[in-house]
Amino acid sequence: MKKTYPTIPKRKKAVMVALINQQQPDEKVTEYLNELEFLAGTLGLACVYSFTQRLEKPDIRSFVGSGKLEEINEYISDHEIDIVIFDDDLSPSQLRNVEKSLKCQVYDRSLLILDIFLKRAKTSQAKTQVELARYQYLLPRLTRMWTHLERQRGGTSTRGGAGEKEIETDRRNIRNQIGNLKKKLDKIERQNMVQRKSRSGIVRVALVGYTNVGKSTLMKLLTKAEVLTENKLFATVDSTVRKVAIENIPFLLSDTVGFIRKLPHHLIESFKSTLDEIREADLLLHVVDISHPGFLDHIEIVNQTLSEIGTDQKPMIMVYNKIDQLKANVENEDGDDSYDPKSLLPLNTEVPSVFISAIQKENIDQLRQHILKKIKKKHYKIYPNQTGY
Repeated sequence: MKKTYPTIPKRKKAVMVALINQQQPDEKVTEYLNELEFLAGTLGLACVYSFTQRLEKPDIRSFVGSGKLEEINEYISDHEIDIVIFDDDLSPSQLRNVEKSLKCQVYDRSLLILDIFLKRAKTSQAKTQVELARYQYLLPRLTRMWTHLERQRGGTSTRGGAGEKEIETDRRNIRNQIGNLKKKLDKIERQNMVQRKSRSGIVRVALVGYTNVGKSTLMKLLTKAEVLTENKLFATVDSTVRKVAIENIPFLLSDTVGFIRKLPHHLIESFKSTLDEIREADLLLHVVDISHPGFLDHIEIVNQTLSEIGTDQKPMIMVYNKIDQLKANVENEDGDDSYDPKSLLPLNTEVPSVFISAIQKENIDQLRQHILKKIKKKHYKIYPNQTGY
């Protein structure tokens, strides 16, 4: 009998495209492209090359200039590239023109993130939220997104798109789907409100932060519960809530979807129900990967997103994670192991801070004491008859 061997699916090859303004330093460009490559890798794509162009504003027709578009086209032809990924959102007309010129599948930043969310969503709520955001994204882009719709519904993979009649039918079907998904989300939200009311007699703490900073690892450590942890962007799309107690004071701890640079606004809107865990929290644990060279930018992006959803004034503890990696980075650079992570922070910070390693379980007791100090006053307001310290 002939022996068979399992085959590993071939990863699709992709190239990345980013615009740079005249003031942007090269290090920042490299950081942004590294993040885009990480996003693509999370979706299973292999990025083999990157194109950049310095422009003050995108070309209205093709995002990049015509010369750069021709350069990308030549590379695609010579290296059999499957997908081109743009590090910004493209307008429907730009997407249409670029795909027509390059004759291959084109992702912009929103579609890339939406496909990652679609792949990683587990609960009915998260799946419904992602589907809604994806259909809202697809509706004005149907003429170029035909291949995506065919893949979803198991159609043919012929190029060139569908006829006007079929596209109009799809538009009507998508509008119906959007309406149905909104109704489904409303029903889920009403159920969530009932659940939240039943939990109103307990202090609530929410983990927030940039994607892939270690929130789920910390959640697992504090709750001693099995929580998915992966070195991938958006490992957590679903909101997870667990009950925890520190020195006999109970509270609910929730892990939420990570934020990211240029997080599409419609995704924030679609994830309203999940973000309500942040809105209704009594305390936020803002987790930061201090070993990342752009961690100060990440802090600013998270703070901006918190401001957008009206939660930037909530009590907060800054949790600087991955100090073990920071120490390793410093030692590799100059051989000096005498580092002080506090020296990396702005001097005027007033928010309580703690430096930890969730992987190495370093300074976790210190973090617990910070949390206890913040929640015990709230707890005794809810339960005034309990004796304090």
